[in-house]
Parts: sequence; structure tokens; C-alpha cells
Amino acid sequence: MFEKVQPRSKTAGAIQIAELIFHNAVRSVRSGHANAILAVVMNMAQAVIFTLAFYFMFQLLGMRGSPIRGDYLIFIMSGVFLYMTHIKTIGAVKSAGNALGPMMQHAPMNTAITILSAMLSTLYIQTLSLIAILFVYDVVVAPGALASIHDPIGAYGMLLLAWMSGAAIGLVFMALTPWAPTPMGIISTVYTRANMIASGKMFAANMLTPSMLAMFDWNPLFHAIDQARGFAFLNYWPRNSSITYPVWVIITLVMIGLMLEFYTRRRISVSWGARR
Repeated sequence: MFEKVQPRSKTAGAIQIAELIFHNAVRSVRSGHANAILAVVMNMAQAVIFTLAFYFMFQLLGMRGSPIRGDYLIFIMSGVFLYMTHIKTIGAVKSAGNALGPMMQHAPMNTAITILSAMLSTLYIQTLSLIAILFVYDVVVAPGALASIHDPIGAYGMLLLAWMSGAAIGLVFMALTPWAPTPMGIISTVYTRANMIASGKMFAANMLTPSMLAMFDWNPLFHAIDQARGFAFLNYWPRNSSITYPVWVIITLVMIGLMLEFYTRRRISVSWGARR
């Protein structure tokens, strides 16, 4: 009936938490499909469809050339990859679960583990999809295209920035959802749809007028995409965006999200979800 809790070292505790995060991340990857490989393939298909949709849309609108000197599809993909990583991370963290979730009933699970697992599973899928699509594009469609990328490590760093900003926004959504499920669902949907344009993935920030720039520079994803293009293209210097702005937004939203999550976890009740 009673179990004696054996004291363990900090190292053993850290290993146990890392193991929990790993197994829960694997569970999150497989939640989209029973086969983890097919889950990655489905995500790749979404990225390819997005890229082709924008490519043909630009063709129909007469925008046949990239606004930046360089590969046209690399310009489109630099926006699509960061957009998908940002949006999917928001969705994964938002639905990672709350203090009353079924998984939370099993010690030593907690919300921090589920949030980190959701983040890592999304990054894993997006990174594999990115590598696979770029490899196929470089080998089959445009040989040598990857060699033209000026700083691939810096460009991937901006993808990580988009990923972390999505996690920070998703954390705030997750903490507020138990208090107002329907309004928060509407707000998250509106934010996702608005970022189809507000992320700036369809144009270069240096081409915007000051009045147009004011409509986009509030968005951390806009800064991450523009900076990623600065790393990807040698002839583009992003003067209307910065790296520090998304970093400060991430820090601010993470602090707010953690405080809201702690407050919600202390007061949430099973009766909130009861139907009468």
C-alpha cells in the first residue's frame, strides 16, 4: 500500500526526466500516424504543396523572378519552412495537455515534460522534412542549388528562432485555453491564418515602404524569415528586421506563459469540462 521513496542523485533525476521527454516526444511524433516515417512523409508533402502553391501563384500574378538575386524556389522555401515550423509548434504546444490531462495522472509526468516533448517532436519532423526536400531539390530539380546558400547554419538558426517563438506563443495559448476554450481557439486560428500574409514569406522586407513595414514588424516570425533570407542569399542584407526583437519577444512570452500556466495549474478543476 505504501511505497518508500528512495532518494536519488540529481544526475539520476536528470536522466529520468530526459528519458521521459524522449519517450513522450516519440509518442508525439507517432500521434500523427502509426508509422513515424509516414508522419514525416506527410509533413514533407504539406511543405511541397505549400511551396508549389506559392510558386504557381507567383507565376499567375506575373512575379516570375525572385525579389532577391538567387534561386527562386529557395526564396519561397525559406519562408514556407519557417512558417510551417512556427505554426506547427504553436499547435503542438497548445495541445500538449494541461494539469488534468490523462498523462498527468502518472508520476513523475508534468506539464513541462509534455511541452518540451511537443516542441522537440515538431522540430524533429520539420528538420527531417527540410533536409529531405532540399536534398531532392538539389539532386533532381536544380543541381548545385544548395551550394548557393550563403550561410546554411545561420539560416537554420533562424528556423530555430521561428520554432522557439512558436513554442512561446503556444505556451501562452495553452495556459489560457482552460479559462476560455472557444475564444482562445478562435484567436489561435485567426493568428495562424493572418500569418499566411503577416509572416512576410511572400516578399522581401527591404522592398516594403515604411507604412507597409509598420503592418508587419510586430511579428517575430516576420523578422526570423527576413533574417533567414539574409543568411541564405549573399546579395541580401536585411536592414528592416533584426534578430534581437524575436529573442526579446520569446523571453517575454515564455515568462508570461510560465506564470499563467502555474496560476492555471493551481486552480484548474475537473468540473470546468463537465457538461450539464
